[in-house]
Amino acid sequence: MWRGFLVPTSPRAGVADCPMLAQQFLNGLVVGSTYALFALGFTLMFGVLGVINLTYGFYFSVGAFLALFAARDLHLSIWLALPLSAVGSGLIAVVLDALLLTPLRRAKAPELASLMVTLGATLLLYSLANAAFGTDIRRFPPSVIDARAMEVLGIRITQTQILIIGMTVVIVVGLLALMQGTRIGLGIRALAEKPDIAALMGVNGGALVRLVSFVSGMLGGTTGVLIGLNYNAIQPYMGEVMMLKGFAVIILGGLGDIRGALVAGLVVGMLETLTAGYVASTWKDAVGFALLVLTLWFRPSGMFGRAAVKRA
Repeated sequence: MWRGFLVPTSPRAGVADCPMLAQQFLNGLVVGSTYALFALGFTLMFGVLGVINLTYGFYFSVGAFLALFAARDLHLSIWLALPLSAVGSGLIAVVLDALLLTPLRRAKAPELASLMVTLGATLLLYSLANAAFGTDIRRFPPSVIDARAMEVLGIRITQTQILIIGMTVVIVVGLLALMQGTRIGLGIRALAEKPDIAALMGVNGGALVRLVSFVSGMLGGTTGVLIGLNYNAIQPYMGEVMMLKGFAVIILGGLGDIRGALVAGLVVGMLETLTAGYVASTWKDAVGFALLVLTLWFRPSGMFGRAAVKRA
């Protein structure tokens, strides 16, 4: 970790600072990519289903543990463990949505009911995971991915960092293509805007709800695997901390807006990294929440969100 301000005392020192700044930007891009991926699933779930599902952080933890099991116990490569754990997290998300939220939708329960139900489910799920795995930190075997750093133009980058950035690009492009260029995406957007009218137009709302839950669970699980690889530290409650970051990112970007989640995730990650490198690491976590407070004060709808229309 870089500490304190580096004040160049000579032209050579000023030149030496450039690789360090580039390194910090790379680190910020990696952190921001994980925040963006996590927030994408969170904001997709909120934007379409209209609920803040607090079990989403559990999918993050589940994805990491599924990948750990596949890599360590089944001896699968990370290229198999990662997609399998993502699919597993997606399926768990579909099951939990059917058990917890589908009955509330049928009863047309208020949003607070969904929030309380998912809060209780989250506490139960974390307790079960804690009982099953304990609180000890678990790690991927060294053979899963090469931890050595390569140096390019004075910047050190690892295979895990390349994987995180590459996965973010692929997933964002794929998600935007799904939402903007397919009939399924059109149906999802219609369901998010006017579910009653979408049903009258023949949109299968139940199937799309399951699809959105599956995709959101996959995104949460994938992020858990990538974070687990990057820090090589996995434990049941790792999703709790990420949920706090996710709240800050989706509110900053705009609830339900995919572009906002991407941009806000990158902004928060970059600012946190630069704060840790040039100010103090103890201030790092305060950055995201300071942005959250400022957003709620001056632009409650977020960077890309639309202000809600109040009806009498």
